[in-house]
Amino acid sequence: MNASAATPLSLLTVVIPARDEEDCIASTVEHLHIELRLRNVPHELIVVDDGSADGTWKILTELVGRLPELRPLQNMPPHGFGNAVVRGLGKMKGDAAVIMMADESDDCRDVVRYWQMLNEGYDCVFGSRFMKGGGVIDYPRFKLILNRIANLFLKILFNIRLNDTTNAFKAYRKTVIDGCRPLISPHFNLTVELPLKAIVRGYTWTVIPITWRNRRHGTAKLKITEMGSRYLFICLYIWLEKYFSRGDYKKQ
Repeated sequence: MNASAATPLSLLTVVIPARDEEDCIASTVEHLHIELRLRNVPHELIVVDDGSADGTWKILTELVGRLPELRPLQNMPPHGFGNAVVRGLGKMKGDAAVIMMADESDDCRDVVRYWQMLNEGYDCVFGSRFMKGGGVIDYPRFKLILNRIANLFLKILFNIRLNDTTNAFKAYRKTVIDGCRPLISPHFNLTVELPLKAIVRGYTWTVIPITWRNRRHGTAKLKITEMGSRYLFICLYIWLEKYFSRGDYKKQ
């Protein structure tokens, strides 16, 4: 987990998958851009429209005129959160990436902190809402209970101290993303595939406290009843790699 001497970073790519987010996508992108500009973080914003049936794509194309850092993309079928993120990562020009939600649940200030920690030499920076200094606002109780059970399971299964693996909001150097390919999760299980692969393959990482606020517009896209088996599949897939691959995929 220790940081090491690494190539200085020159451009941050923020990948934001979006589906039917017309009520909040403009404010998400504009607030993030302002925060990064004020903090002198060189950046590009890749928003991947994952088959929206509302005005999300129209809003994004209109924003391009006044935000040259914005690069909207359309994700062709098959749709899915993971597929949208992978498409965005495949088009990134930066040497580091942050994956961020479109619904304003993630704090723009934490993106800046991710960038700063990556520049200290870490390969990955993971946020935790459940450590000292972190927090959640208006988290549905049932989802919170399931979240804590799932993350405890992952802590024990992989013997790691990270207690918020399932949270999508994380940061990676491009070398990590390339080293974790192929990314095979088409849905929200990508949120555990990428960090667990990075850990198992020997990349350095650290954890910082972050804050999360429940969406104020639209509806949540994560369907817990549909994701259980997909999460279990990808976790066991990476667990098998950890113990039986003989280090074939380890960072060299």
